[in-house]
Amino acid sequence: MYKGILHTHVLVVTLFLLLYVIKTVLLLSNRTDLLQKFSKMFRIPEMIISALFLITGIYLAMQLPFGSKFDYLFWIKLAMVFSSIPLAVIGFKKSNKVLAALSLLLITGSYGLAEVYSKKKAIVAVETGAPVANDGLALYEANCKLCHGSDGKLAMAGAKDLTATTMDVAAIKEIILKGKSTMPPAPVNEEQAQMIADYVHSSLKGK
Repeated sequence: MYKGILHTHVLVVTLFLLLYVIKTVLLLSNRTDLLQKFSKMFRIPEMIISALFLITGIYLAMQLPFGSKFDYLFWIKLAMVFSSIPLAVIGFKKSNKVLAALSLLLITGSYGLAEVYSKKKAIVAVETGAPVANDGLALYEANCKLCHGSDGKLAMAGAKDLTATTMDVAAIKEIILKGKSTMPPAPVNEEQAQMIADYVHSSLKGK
């Protein structure tokens, strides 16, 4: 279900951005008559897209691990989205080019920030220059625990139940290094990926 909602969210956000780009361009180019016709023609689709945008976004936010909700990027993204909505309404209603452009900038920025945040929440990067962990458990805790949980069963943000996996060590390592579906590649080298895969296969699989 999570994966379906995520794809739906990406689609409606893309459509939402497209609508706002077109409307902003028309406003900035002084095509007010065409803007009014476009807004009237797409009023219902825009309402549906906006509703789906909020519903799917709220659902995805609810799926985040509890600690992630205290991440500053999460709140900056929310602030940008919710501040852009009234700015857009006022901007297009009053034909205010500055407000409309600012609204589009905030929406676009929040989308970019969401991409950064999705990678940040999925894995905890190993800090450059920090001591490198050399055992599977420590590497798993640093890079996988947030979404998979200590026991591999957390299944947060679409993460798979690692205890139910049928993959061998090589397949697990491949996914760690290259990512799959909503999971991005982990910021680890070949040796560290092997350690994590060994740990998952020997300590979590089948538990």
